[in-house]
Amino acid sequence: MGDTNPGTLRKTKVVITGGAGLVGQNLIIKLLANGCNDLHVIDKSSQNLAIAADLHAGVTFSEADLSETGAWQRSLAGADVVVLLHAQIGGIAPDAFQRNNVIATKNVLDAVPRSAYIVHVSSSVTESAANDDYSTTKAIQEELVVNSGLPYTVLRPTLMFGWFDRKHLGWLSQFMSASPVFPIPGNGIYIRQPLYAGDFTDIILSCIEKRPPSGCYNISGKEKISYIDIIRRIKAAKRSSCLLLKIPYSLFYFLLKVYAIFDRDPPFTTTQLQALVLDEVFEDIDWERIFDVTATPLDQAIHDTFAHPVYSKIRLKF
Repeated sequence: MGDTNPGTLRKTKVVITGGAGLVGQNLIIKLLANGCNDLHVIDKSSQNLAIAADLHAGVTFSEADLSETGAWQRSLAGADVVVLLHAQIGGIAPDAFQRNNVIATKNVLDAVPRSAYIVHVSSSVTESAANDDYSTTKAIQEELVVNSGLPYTVLRPTLMFGWFDRKHLGWLSQFMSASPVFPIPGNGIYIRQPLYAGDFTDIILSCIEKRPPSGCYNISGKEKISYIDIIRRIKAAKRSSCLLLKIPYSLFYFLLKVYAIFDRDPPFTTTQLQALVLDEVFEDIDWERIFDVTATPLDQAIHDTFAHPVYSKIRLKF
């Protein structure tokens, strides 16, 4: 883990939008540990903000829907760095993606001081073959940042995991704890490059300190691994006895469709399943050298994520 200059962060007002989710919760820990004492976090989830507030003193937390203008805009006054984490990741309502990825970003960028530096967390889906509401609106969101006239760094992470993960691998690990059988769609041999949130937040810290020239960076996990092998490693870290059961893709898809009838905001959707089975490999740049961050070995990262005595037990809300 790399450390930034504590003196630099003490003099820096940092605002994080969408800061009560996976990356934000991890980033708060890193910023406070590195001396940041003017930290503002905005999120629309009262429950997840309460979790963060319970863990961290000395941070200003604001509950707000960024797709609507309001008092939250005053939090951005005097900001030196704004980290854009807000995003609609899952769900089945197209307008939610438009509101939370596009309209919210326009509102934030309109309120950001012209002297501020932007660190925008985009997604590898902007470089993907996936074509859904998430990938489309994330591409628009990234374009808004690039064309804002503000200095920026855009980071495009691949599938991420770490403390406070409520979706993706975090949700799958919770399902593993609750069920004696864990279904695997198809053969499970879909290559992924999982990125540890601990490493990714170190990259964000590096951007805050060094403020590199405006540019976009594809941030991939350093190890290529199949989906089923990721699940096996999580199972080992959790010492789970559940049975991994491969089921046909079509049946898996059907079950998700049925589940969505009863849950209008399901944690895993058919579009996410379609993205999961795309066998894609993303660009692997030398982000360790560029951002002066050492990658955590995958096995260690999985163990630290799912076996931590405190953070592994905290459950964020959808």
